[in-house]
Amino acid sequence: MRPETAVVEIQQHRVHTEFHANREARQTIILVNGSLATTASFAQTVKYLQPHFNVVCYDQPYAGRSRAHNDCRELITKEYEAQLLLGLIEHYQADVVMSFSWGGVATLLALAERPARIQKAVINSFSPLLNASMLDYLHRGLDYLSACDRTNIGNLVNDTIGRYLPQLFKRYNFRHVAGLDEHEYQQMHFHVCQVLKLSAESYMEKFAAIDIPLLFMNGELDIYTTPAEAKLFQQLIRDCEFRTIRNAGHFIDVEHKKAWQETQDALLTFLQPQRHPVLANPYLPSSQGVPIAAMVG
Repeated sequence: MRPETAVVEIQQHRVHTEFHANREARQTIILVNGSLATTASFAQTVKYLQPHFNVVCYDQPYAGRSRAHNDCRELITKEYEAQLLLGLIEHYQADVVMSFSWGGVATLLALAERPARIQKAVINSFSPLLNASMLDYLHRGLDYLSACDRTNIGNLVNDTIGRYLPQLFKRYNFRHVAGLDEHEYQQMHFHVCQVLKLSAESYMEKFAAIDIPLLFMNGELDIYTTPAEAKLFQQLIRDCEFRTIRNAGHFIDVEHKKAWQETQDALLTFLQPQRHPVLANPYLPSSQGVPIAAMVG
């Protein structure tokens, strides 16, 4: 079933959204992707969420199908992305938030505002520490982004955070990342600079205000946001759970079938511990489930 699409006015921007309806669902979950990603990046994830939830995906104002509705000359901060998320939470009356990679920054900033509707959140492939591997990735990314070096940007994503993706996904990744508009590279450059200042700002202190249960999921093979480093969040946030997805890298649930199933089981156990089993559509590495990668998630 095709999702319902809409353009929602939030703050000073118009945001393209997809609503995957489930008439029997009692909860709505909103998915937050990274900066170079679009709604297409959640195709595999939606397959196991929709049997249990209404699912909302959206493109940031400068990306995907939101891009045509906005003046993209003004760069957007992670704080502003958090406000957009809060607006979408209210618009769709969402109960749960789930983020991927650097989409976790805006998500955690939004959760620190303690939105009354949100009951739980899932944070994938994110950690509070910029380790040596991540710093190398980000600094190389800055060089390629500033030069608008499309080929090296595409190769960098596939050779680093995307190293464990199936070859078909890598081809689509490269085509997407190397084909972005120049303003999207400028936006990514701006976000990388923001990310590199994380340790020097008060983001982590803000995260300590979060008062709902969180599940952090990281891939066992991910050297950029490692499971051990993700557990540092328990020093900041009171109610945390952690799951390591075996034999998976940064893109956990889209890398292979076992990781997809393990991610699904961990997420549903956390969100719906009393659930009855419902069969989801199978993992399918095809053009209908392409994990469009992101320079910062």
